[in-house]
Amino acid sequence: MNQALTAVYQKVPEGYIAFVEELPGANTQGATLEEARENLHEAVELVLEANRELAEEDLGDAEVIREPYTLAT
Repeated sequence: MNQALTAVYQKVPEGYIAFVEELPGANTQGATLEEARENLHEAVELVLEANRELAEEDLGDAEVIREPYTLAT
């Protein structure tokens, strides 16, 4: 079984704030719960993309091996 992450949605006067507990930086907001869900999906994609870019920059021309990784529980 693959590891599932936890999305948290909190009702606030302006709508909802949302974040993923296990992924720092993946947070957003929306006027409705559906909008917050959609925005959170995009925020997760952007955080992962930014982390990949930072890792590539840090590694520079180093010889590395990249492979898919699935966190199984």
